[in-house]
Amino acid sequence: MNGSNRLAKESLPTNSWQDNNLESEYTNHNSHGQASHPHVHSEESLRRLVNRLSRIEGHIRGIKTMVQQSSPCPDVLLQIAAVRGALDRVARIVLDEHLTECIGRAAQEGNIEVEIEQLKAALDRFLP
Repeated sequence: MNGSNRLAKESLPTNSWQDNNLESEYTNHNSHGQASHPHVHSEESLRRLVNRLSRIEGHIRGIKTMVQQSSPCPDVLLQIAAVRGALDRVARIVLDEHLTECIGRAAQEGNIEVEIEQLKAALDRFLP
């Protein structure tokens, strides 16, 4: 997720991965809204993640329709399992890129302890 190319404002909605200034060099992220480190996402990485999340969003709308149409419960559960799997794959991509980019950068800059603690806190909330 390294790179300085930014997506045009109209091509990517603002979300927790980005601030309102899409032209800025860095996007800061952490659970408390405070800057933890420079966080740069490549255009390709953002596009891939947003596309995956858009497909998941559509899948969830499909499940909602199934429920509204009183589809059989096993069919609904099967679709929910598919969405869970898709979300797990997105989470794996985010984690992988965080480890390679953010943790790697923190190690080079000498502030690895802070980054590891933030990752542990996030994983505590993420993992069941």
